[in-house]
Amino acid sequence: MKIVQEELVHGPAVEKLVAEAFGPDRFEKTVYRFRDGVDAEASLSLVALDKGEVVGTLRFWPVEIEGGTAALLLGPLVTAPSRQGEGIGSRLMKAGLARATAEGHRIVILVGDEPYYRRFGFTRALARRLELPGWVDPARFLARELVAGALTGVSGMVVRAGGTEKASKAA
Repeated sequence: MKIVQEELVHGPAVEKLVAEAFGPDRFEKTVYRFRDGVDAEASLSLVALDKGEVVGTLRFWPVEIEGGTAALLLGPLVTAPSRQGEGIGSRLMKAGLARATAEGHRIVILVGDEPYYRRFGFTRALARRLELPGWVDPARFLARELVAGALTGVSGMVVRAGGTEKASKAA
C-alpha cells in the first residue's frame, strides 16, 4: 500500500468511499458548507492505494479564523470499510499533517471524535476560543497547532477562505 497525492482519476473512488461513510446527509453539515465552491488543497489531498485501488482518502480545505488567521479544515478522513483497523487512516493522517507542516501551515481544525484524533495532537482545548457557524457538538470541535503557539491569542468565528462568508447549518 502507498500514500499518494490524489489525482483526478481517483475522484469517483474517493466520492464513493465518502458517500458510504457519511451518507447523503453529509452535505447539510457545517463542515461541508465550507467546501462549497472551494477547492481542497491539492497538495494535501491524499489517497491510500493498494494494488491500484483507493482504500482511503484524506483532504484538507483552506479556511480562516476571523481576523485573517489562516487555517486548514481537515476532512474527510475515510478508510474503506473492509480495510478498517489496518492503520490506513493513521498513515494518511501522519502523511497529511507532515505535508501541511512542511508547506508552512500553522493550524488545523476538524469536527470528529477526540479519542481518535487525540493521538495526532488534536484537542478540544485548542479549539475552545474558536467557533463554527451553525450547530456543532462542542466536544467534537478540535484543533491542532502545527507550529507551537499558533493559536495563542487567536479567537473567533471560522469563515470560508478568502472572505467573511460564513458556513451555516448543522455540523
